[in-house]
Amino acid sequence: MSQAPDRSTPPAIILVHPQLGQNIGMAARAMLNCGLGDLRLVKPRDGWPSESALAASASATRVISEARIFETTAAAVADLQQVYATTARSRSLSKRIVTPRLAAREIVTNNGSDIASGVMFGPEASGLENDDIALADTVLSVPVNPECPSLNLAQAVFAVGYEWFQALDETPPEIVSIPKETRPANKQELVGLFEHLERELDACGFLRVEERRPIMTRNLRNMFQRASMSEQEVRTFRGVIKHLVRGKPD
Repeated sequence: MSQAPDRSTPPAIILVHPQLGQNIGMAARAMLNCGLGDLRLVKPRDGWPSESALAASASATRVISEARIFETTAAAVADLQQVYATTARSRSLSKRIVTPRLAAREIVTNNGSDIASGVMFGPEASGLENDDIALADTVLSVPVNPECPSLNLAQAVFAVGYEWFQALDETPPEIVSIPKETRPANKQELVGLFEHLERELDACGFLRVEERRPIMTRNLRNMFQRASMSEQEVRTFRGVIKHLVRGKPD
């Protein structure tokens, strides 16, 4: 199971003029999914506190209860030294544009230099204004299907938060689950299975074509190697071979 990153200070999430309370709640839930907790709201349209935001936040009630309210975007980012502004639209402002993945790497690196970071998101219907973007150092754009480039607020927050989480997460990309009652089969046990199977295949004539025999046995061994068998599975399969050889009872 993933462990929450703890080697980097999470970026602040700044929602500028968010509209529906439930959208704020779902964004808070997306934040906590990714280990983010610093939620800053700039003049929520429907006021604050919001019962609909709390209801939509699921288990992220702490993010909602600790959210800070600001009158202006400038006030919300005043203590930050590196600010990213999210937008899907091209702008006339001259700003470098990065993906969430690159932004996440920069945030992690900047934290090592005690640089506080934040990511701004605009209203659901219109996005950030140019005056808000002017306060940012960098524009952040999520690469998605150009035929459907619009993300809702929670999706956008999750896309950014997930990349930050992944930049620190050490969960193995693949985990093989072995029951406690057994263990991964060792090579001696696997070779025993291979030899058992090959003896019976010889006996029934399956490997009778001598020039094909090395290729066929090698393919069979490779197939079982890829299966990552447990010790219990090896014993079970050897039992299957024995019963197949024995045949049906009279």
